[in-house]
Amino acid sequence: MSVWLTRIILDPRSRDARRDLGGTNAAMALHRRLMSLYPSDAGPDPRARFGVLFRLEDTPTGTHILLQSKHEPDLTHLPDSYGQAVTRPLDPLLDALKPGLTIRYRCTASPVRKPSTNTRALYNLPAVVPLNGAAADEWWTRQTDAAGLKPLTLHPHPLDAAQGIRTGNTSGNKQHIRHNRTRFDGSATITDPDLLRQKITEGIGRGKAYGCGLLSIAPTREAQ
Repeated sequence: MSVWLTRIILDPRSRDARRDLGGTNAAMALHRRLMSLYPSDAGPDPRARFGVLFRLEDTPTGTHILLQSKHEPDLTHLPDSYGQAVTRPLDPLLDALKPGLTIRYRCTASPVRKPSTNTRALYNLPAVVPLNGAAADEWWTRQTDAAGLKPLTLHPHPLDAAQGIRTGNTSGNKQHIRHNRTRFDGSATITDPDLLRQKITEGIGRGKAYGCGLLSIAPTREAQ
């Protein structure tokens, strides 16, 4: 199984690109745009089948989309003048992972806690409670442990929530999508390469269809 990483450098003059990034339904619009790059006859959950994960990156040259998948995307399905895009395999990086290697990481994730039924009733809490600050940092530390990493440094950056409206295919009912997001940057030591490969390909946490969960890594300069 190969894993593909695509970088799309959006053209700010593109009306389609601006529409996908702005407005109250941006998260759903971008999800649909990126899923259009993959076969449509993939069953009830094509995102999971193709392992599609993505993240928006604000750079000095504008907004980029990092798109990862287990199926090579068909970039010809992007609108004309949408931007520049290039795809490369991640296999050499994943094959080079080994215990003790120090890496840099980045992940935009949606940290949450799911209270028990009794706790929800006692404190009148929702089924899913977004986490911020120290609680979000603790959540991320647990995620890195489950991903075969021992964190060395951590720099969290709160981001705006990913929002959109999803309409049921048959009922027509509208569901409001909202995922609070934090970008986690830092360095870590690999403790279990197999766990790390699994988390890179599967993603971390909730909101994977809406720009959350993509874990990106790179060897530190000392390790290169």
